[in-house]
Amino acid sequence: MPYRRILLAGLSALILLATAASGDAATSPTSSATADGQRDFDWEVGTWRSTVRVLAEPLSGTPDEWLRFTGTSVVKPLLDRRANVLEFQVSGPNGRIDALNLRLYEPQAQRWSLTFVNMRDGLLTPAVYGGFRDGTGEFFGDDQYDGRPIKVRFRIFRPSVDEARFEQAFSADGGTTWETNWSAVDRRIRR
Repeated sequence: MPYRRILLAGLSALILLATAASGDAATSPTSSATADGQRDFDWEVGTWRSTVRVLAEPLSGTPDEWLRFTGTSVVKPLLDRRANVLEFQVSGPNGRIDALNLRLYEPQAQRWSLTFVNMRDGLLTPAVYGGFRDGTGEFFGDDQYDGRPIKVRFRIFRPSVDEARFEQAFSADGGTTWETNWSAVDRRIRR
């Protein structure tokens, strides 16, 4: 009866996993305690009007030319708000941007990972990692741009309950200097 032992062991592991995931009221993701950062994106769930500026040629050394777009961002909670997905659709005179941003909370590290998807090419970008401190979100990661390694910084500011500002910057010198290449202002349409 080795199959039965494997099945029972698997069932025990599932029960143990489910028990560990549910936690008690003090540590449950549904509790009001957010000291670990697990609920840091709760404020963003809903629909937003997005106004975006994108630097036409990042890290090129050419004069700044900004492309402008407007549209919507919709943030939906997943997994009891331990994850969420942002659907982003904007357009302007220079075209359209459709993207997704998957945010996952890592409880062991007490940080968030943000992974962007460009729907034009269907590729995931390397994640940026971080969290919120004093109301500002700051996330860092490594990527490549034009075949060279770069650092990426993504920041989130909340001037008010119904407004958020997002900023992305690249660094080609290991983080000594940063060039902002993406700036968005979101204003809430509905929760």
